Amino acid sequence: MSKSLKALGLAVSALVLTCLPAAAQTKVTNEGISPTEIVIGTHQDLSGPIKVWGVPVSNGMKMAVEEINASGGINGRKIKMILEDNGYDPKKAVLASQKMVERDKVFAMIGPMGSPTVLAAQDILFDAGVLQLFPLTAAEFTFKFDPAKPQERLKFNNLLPYVESTRAAIKYMMEWKNFKKPCIMHQDDEYGKNVLDGFTQQLGAMKVQPASVTSYKRGASDFSAQVAKMKSDGCDLVVLGTVIRETIGAMNEAKKLGWEVTFLGATPTNVLEVPALGKEAVEGLYAASGFEIPYEDTAKGKVKDWLVNYKKMFNSEANTQAIIGYNAVMTFAFYAQKAGKDLTGQKMLDALESGDKFLDIFSSPPTKFSKTDHLANTITQVQQVKGGRWVLVKDNLMF
Repeated sequence: MSKSLKALGLAVSALVLTCLPAAAQTKVTNEGISPTEIVIGTHQDLSGPIKVWGVPVSNGMKMAVEEINASGGINGRKIKMILEDNGYDPKKAVLASQKMVERDKVFAMIGPMGSPTVLAAQDILFDAGVLQLFPLTAAEFTFKFDPAKPQERLKFNNLLPYVESTRAAIKYMMEWKNFKKPCIMHQDDEYGKNVLDGFTQQLGAMKVQPASVTSYKRGASDFSAQVAKMKSDGCDLVVLGTVIRETIGAMNEAKKLGWEVTFLGATPTNVLEVPALGKEAVEGLYAASGFEIPYEDTAKGKVKDWLVNYKKMFNSEANTQAIIGYNAVMTFAFYAQKAGKDLTGQKMLDALESGDKFLDIFSSPPTKFSKTDHLANTITQVQQVKGGRWVLVKDNLMF
């Protein structure tokens, strides 16, 4: 074969075309795969307002990569992970994704951080045929796809979605406590909109009118106006579409006003930092969640070992975020292993859509995808802060 024909063949083989039922074709890259290595990418908030998520998530991912490589890799290939800081800024996420696609030649983007940042950058991945797997956002755009847009087939999510989890938790709380005047305070971005959608849909299904709807700009630190409005509107249940510091800030403000009201957080509030930093202010907070948070003094077996090893590696306690990051890479490794020794983008896509179940060590619900459903989990828990710890209140909730 001539050099020109061989070069042409290599260029063509860099992208695989997959036939969908409607005869549409999905382009999947083979970049980042060599006989000895698989290159994956991720962008996290390492310096911005949710770095308390991004740092432990990236630590969990590093821990998983180290474990996989130490055990021989994936069918003999070691993982190389490219980590970039998005600062929770959509523009930085776009630049980071362009760099990883064009310069680093990543095979897949694993666990990218944040609703606005993932949304801003995902089309760069899809245009290049790069899989977007298990992002650190449960917004609907990360798993719902239009069959008429074949590149959207490249997105998969294994987190509990905001809309469904919010609906399930609200339904449970309102039926349990007989609340009559629910309200919501949400972040003014894609994440907050999803929580608001869940709130609105569930109240509509229950034929209940919201007592108050208020929002705040991403990165805000003063919530006095929002909390005062909700108090004056007579809310008896406050749903929080917040992250960590906003959750603590809102509940601190309620304490200042002497307002005794029940707070229910969306899934991003269900992290160790909320009771650790919020202390008495967040005692009693309820939150939607996907799995129980393990504590080292009560954990057993593999989970106990994992918590101890994490502390040795990073000189800090493991948390929810670290588990999610760790599981993102472990889930990728499971399906890449299933794809076989002759790994290609097409075989990875087939493995993801095979229906095979990935089970983690933390007793989370099974991860399983199909050709039509790229969301793994819709089973919700409700947990509550008691004595500075998260404790399970109710499991296996659906709306």
